[in-house]
Amino acid sequence: MSKRAKRRKAETLAVPMAARVAIGAVAVAVVGYGLLSRPASVQPVRKPSVHEAQASSTPVYVATPVHAAAPAPAPIPAPAPLVEPPKAADGPGAFVRQVIDYASRQAPGTVIIDTGNTFLYFVLNDRQAMRYGIGVGREGFTWSGEQTVARKAEWPDWHPPAEMVGRQPYLPRFMAGGPGNPLGARAMYLGETEYRIHGTNNPDTIGKRVSSGCIRLTNEDVTDLYERVKIGAKVIVLPANAARRPSQGTPPDAAFRLPDPASPSKRPLAANAQMPSSGPKIAEVQ
Repeated sequence: MSKRAKRRKAETLAVPMAARVAIGAVAVAVVGYGLLSRPASVQPVRKPSVHEAQASSTPVYVATPVHAAAPAPAPIPAPAPLVEPPKAADGPGAFVRQVIDYASRQAPGTVIIDTGNTFLYFVLNDRQAMRYGIGVGREGFTWSGEQTVARKAEWPDWHPPAEMVGRQPYLPRFMAGGPGNPLGARAMYLGETEYRIHGTNNPDTIGKRVSSGCIRLTNEDVTDLYERVKIGAKVIVLPANAARRPSQGTPPDAAFRLPDPASPSKRPLAANAQMPSSGPKIAEVQ
């Protein structure tokens, strides 16, 4: 091949090569422009695991997973306070002074003593009565019958009967009235006997059978009864073995045949008054 031919061939090949270089340069420029103009992608930051955090010498905060909070339990309301019935002094709640339905054939102002159930009724009318809890005579010292209120006394003095002093020589021959006196705040003396309806400085004995035959009430109750009872009022003492659960509408005194108050054999005797066998020596002498 002659030199001229070789030169032509080289020139022919040189043109495409230049075009290739130019195209490549343009392509590189386009790619570079695209890379420069394209926003950098945000890579998520990976939080180290608990083990990685513990292994690292630099303290790394590891956020605890957030769970949906459970609904708080509804507050439990405080229980309503129990409402207790008022109590008469320290006596049991069952013996609280109260007006009750009580059908009786006795006149208003009559006192009926239910020895077996340890209640005293003050008749208000033919359908109602005021009921009091009482203490009564212990076994062997109960009595029954009809008496009248002979006299009344506030904070009465106490004179132990001669028979009682003979059995209990250590008893005082006289005790002035006051809070320490076993007869309490008030006393209502029954006929000519040694028996009384009176208060007590030991209210725990209400509802019990511990006295020597007298009928005792708390000082609060005997004060209330004292204002209601009139001198000459009739007092009916039912026997201890009377029916303990009278039928509704029939008071305990309905079937009780009153003894002849003029008969000496039916009247309670002063000699029957006797000291109870337990408890404080002075406080129980009633």
